[in-house]
Amino acid sequence: MSLATVFAPVFVQVALTFALLFWAGSVRVAAVRTGDVKMRDVALRQPNWPARAMQISNAYENQLELPLLFYLLVTIAFFTAHMTATLVVLSWLFVLSRLLHALIHVTTNEVRRRFFVFAAGAMILLLMWVLYLLDVMFGRF
Repeated sequence: MSLATVFAPVFVQVALTFALLFWAGSVRVAAVRTGDVKMRDVALRQPNWPARAMQISNAYENQLELPLLFYLLVTIAFFTAHMTATLVVLSWLFVLSRLLHALIHVTTNEVRRRFFVFAAGAMILLLMWVLYLLDVMFGRF
């Protein structure tokens, strides 16, 4: 399996993370410039940002949590020669779940819908880990 095929979903996930980072940063800078937020009120990570800034920042921070296990799995599966077409398809499904989760987070932020999308992504990632484990331990899946 080619490097590009395996890591394309990783690159999309990384792009999503950076997009949210820069968006959150620009919203925070704007809040400080307009005087909505004083630097001293957020200097120690106090939650004194406007709701919109928090919403986008939370979406960004969420991309640093569960995706860590995704990055690890794709990397070790590739370098141990256990990356399969099934794992690549599941990688795309996981990344699509992250994109949808972020979209919900920064738009309606409807918690129930966001939770179900998050749970679906978590289950996809768990399945990926189980399949990788089976392949490593038993040489098949």
